[in-house]
Amino acid sequence: HPERISEEGLGLQVFLVSLGAVLCSAAASSAPLERGHRRHLSLHRHRERAGKEGQVLHRSKRGWVWNQFFVIEEYTGPDPVLVGRLHSDVDAGDGSCRYILSGEGAGTIFVIDDKTGNIHATKTLDREEQAQYTLTAQAVDRDTNKPLEPPSEFIVKVQDINDNPPEFLHGPYYARVPEMSNVGTSVMQVTATDADDPTYGNSARLVYSILQGQPYFSVESQTGIIRTALPNMDREARQEYDVVIQAKDMGGHMGGLSGTTEVKITLTDVNDNPPKFPQSVYAMTVSEDKVPGEEVGRLKAKDPDLAENGLVSYRFVDGDGMTVFEITTDTDTREGVIKLRKPVDYETKKAYTLRVEASNTHVDPRFIAWGPYKDTATVKVTVEDADEPPAFIATSYNFEVEENAPNGTVVGRVHAKDTDGAGNPVRYMIPRYTDVEQFFSVGPEDGIIRTTRPLDRETQPWHNISVSATEIGGHHQDTKVRVNIKVKDVNDNAPEFATHYEVLVCENVSPGKLIGTVSAVDKDEIGHRQYFHFSIAPEAVNNQNFSLKDNRDSTASIYVTRRGFSRMTQDVYFLPIEINDNGVPPMSSTSTLTIRVCSCDSKDTILSCNVEPYILPAGLSTGALIAILACIVILLAIVVLFVALRRQKKEPLIVFEEEDIRENIITYDDEGGGEEDTEAFDIATLQNPDGANGFLPRKDIKPEFQYPMRPGGRPVANISFVNRCCFLCPEEDGFNIKRDSVFFTNPEKNPHFQPNITND
Repeated sequence: HPERISEEGLGLQVFLVSLGAVLCSAAASSAPLERGHRRHLSLHRHRERAGKEGQVLHRSKRGWVWNQFFVIEEYTGPDPVLVGRLHSDVDAGDGSCRYILSGEGAGTIFVIDDKTGNIHATKTLDREEQAQYTLTAQAVDRDTNKPLEPPSEFIVKVQDINDNPPEFLHGPYYARVPEMSNVGTSVMQVTATDADDPTYGNSARLVYSILQGQPYFSVESQTGIIRTALPNMDREARQEYDVVIQAKDMGGHMGGLSGTTEVKITLTDVNDNPPKFPQSVYAMTVSEDKVPGEEVGRLKAKDPDLAENGLVSYRFVDGDGMTVFEITTDTDTREGVIKLRKPVDYETKKAYTLRVEASNTHVDPRFIAWGPYKDTATVKVTVEDADEPPAFIATSYNFEVEENAPNGTVVGRVHAKDTDGAGNPVRYMIPRYTDVEQFFSVGPEDGIIRTTRPLDRETQPWHNISVSATEIGGHHQDTKVRVNIKVKDVNDNAPEFATHYEVLVCENVSPGKLIGTVSAVDKDEIGHRQYFHFSIAPEAVNNQNFSLKDNRDSTASIYVTRRGFSRMTQDVYFLPIEINDNGVPPMSSTSTLTIRVCSCDSKDTILSCNVEPYILPAGLSTGALIAILACIVILLAIVVLFVALRRQKKEPLIVFEEEDIRENIITYDDEGGGEEDTEAFDIATLQNPDGANGFLPRKDIKPEFQYPMRPGGRPVANISFVNRCCFLCPEEDGFNIKRDSVFFTNPEKNPHFQPNITND
C-alpha cells in the first residue's frame, strides 16, 4: 500500500526546481549572441578583421548551433515556462525574420514567438509519460516565406523530480516456511519499482524496511529478502503472521516517498509433537454374546501435528487379553479400534487388562532428540453376562441306521444344556426345512432321534438334518446343530445283467465254441467279498444248444453244445440265466440272454444276421439318380397343372341338352306316409340350372338341409317305417338309368322293378 505523498515536501521541491529553471532561462536570454551554448541556439554574424601582414581574414558564417533545452516536470506555475530562445545572425531585429517551430508537441505543448524566438511550454509535462521531445527550428523571411537558414533539430528534455512513490506490483504476497526453522531462514523476496529516473539523483534508489512482523521476521534493506528472526516458531502456538514491508526512495532519507505491501506468512507443519493419551486408564465392556470381529471400544491419542506428521498407529504391548482382542487404526479418525478376536465367556473369565501403545508412523530425524514419539495407556475390559442360548455338547453329530429299518428305530441322541447356570430345561425339534419328507423325529425332552419312515440307501444314502434346542424360560433363545445320518446298506436288491447282452453265433459253429461273456451288477453297496454266481435257469437246464460256465469272478462264459445252426429254421434263441449274490439274505434274479444266428464265411467272419429280402441291385450313378428325380418332378408338375385346369373349368353337373343325360343312382331315405309323399319331389330341380326358371342357388355354396313345410302347417308325426326310394329316369322302352337322372318309384307297387344302370 503506497504511503501518501507529503504535499508540503513535494510543493517545496517543485518550487525550488522551477525557480532554478526560470533563472537559468533568463540568464540565457540576456547573454550575448556569441554565447550560443547557453540554453539557446544562436546564429553568429559574419565578422571581418585584419590579419597579420595586412591580410584580410574572413570569418565564415556559422549556422545553427545544436544544443539541448531542459524543462522541469510537473511545473504548476501561473505562467508558461520559458524553455529557451532561438536567434539567427540574419535577424536584423527589424521583424523581417520569422521563426518557425515543428516536431513533437509543436503548437500544442511548445509554442515559439516568431519575432523573438522565445520557446515556452504551455502544459505541465510528466517525465514518466515522455522524457524528451525532438523539435525542428527554422528562420524564414516573413514576407516571402523563404528559408533564411537551413532547419536545425534540437531536443527538449523533461527534467525529473521525485514525484512517484515506490510500488509493489505483485502484492499482497503469500509465503510459507516450516515451523521450528532456524534464524535467518529465507522466507521470500519482495521487489518494489519506482517510475522516477534512476539516473538522476536518488529519486529511484529504494531501501526496504519492516513495519510490522517483528520480532519474528526481518527484511534485508537492499534486496527485500524476508528472513526468520526468531528460532523455534511453533505452528501449534501460532500458524499465520501478517508482515508489512516498506520501500522508500531517496535512499531512505528524509523527504523520500515510500510504498508498502503486506506479506502473509504461514508456518507449515513438521512432526515436532509426540502422540499423547488424554487419560492413562480406559474402561470398556463386552458382552459374552458378541461374535468375533465386533467392535469393543475406541481410544485416541492426541497429536496436534497435521497430515502424515500426525498419523498414529496402535498396538498391544502387554496384557492377558492380547490373544482375545485385536486393535486396528482408523485412519480417518486416528483412533485405535479394539475388536473381539475370540468369543468371551462370562462364566470362564470376567475381565481382561490390555496395555496399548500409540506411536507416530513418520518421525522427523531432526527432532528425535526431543523425546520418544509414543505414549501408552491401560485398557480394562469387563465381560458382561448375557442370556445365552443352549449349547450342544458336540459341534455336529454323525449317526448310522440300516435301510428298511422299522419305524421308530433309534438313530442317536443329541444333548444341549443351559450355559448360564440357571438350569432351565431345553426342548428339541427338527426344523422341517432340513427334513422335508419327515424321515426322522426327535424327542422334545430327551433329544433321541428316531425314524418315522423306511429308508432306502439306494435312493438317498445320506440324510443331513438340523436339530434345534430352545431354552424354556428366559428369552427363548435357541441354537442348532448339524446331524449327519448315514443309511447302512442291507442286501435288498437282486443282481442283474450289467447291460443288455446279445450274442452272435455262426451257422457253421463247432461245439464247445465260446460265444460270449456276461457280467452282473447289484444296486446294493459292493463289499470286498461280494461276488455273483451264474447258472442256467431251471426251465432251460435241459437245452441242447448252449451251456454256461461260472468264472467265479462275477462273470460267466457262454458255450455252444451242438454243431451248426440254421437261420431258416430259427434265427434267435433266448437263454434264461439265473444270477445269485452272496449277501444276507441272498438275492437272485433271472436275466435273459439273446443269441442270434448269423451267416459267416469259412473264417467265421459274420456276414449277415438278419433275414434279407430281395432288393434291386444298388449302385446307380449320380446322373441316373438325378434323371429319376427330374422325371418325378416333371410328373408332379403335370398332375398339379391338370388339377388346376380342371378346377378352373366350370362344367355343370346337369346339361340342358337332352342328348347329354348323365345317369346316377341316388339312394334316398324318406320318412313319410306313402305315395303322396313322392309328390314332394320335382325332377326339374335336377336339370341344368341354366335352363331352369326362378332363383338359381350358388354352385359354390352348399345349402343347409331343411325339412320342407307340410301343407296346413301340421307338425311331422313320428314315423315308424322307412320307405326306400330310388330316383330313376325311365326311357321309352325300359328303365335304363343314366347318370345325372332321377326316377321315382314305390317298391311296394312295383316289387319286381329291375333297373338297368348304364354310363351313357
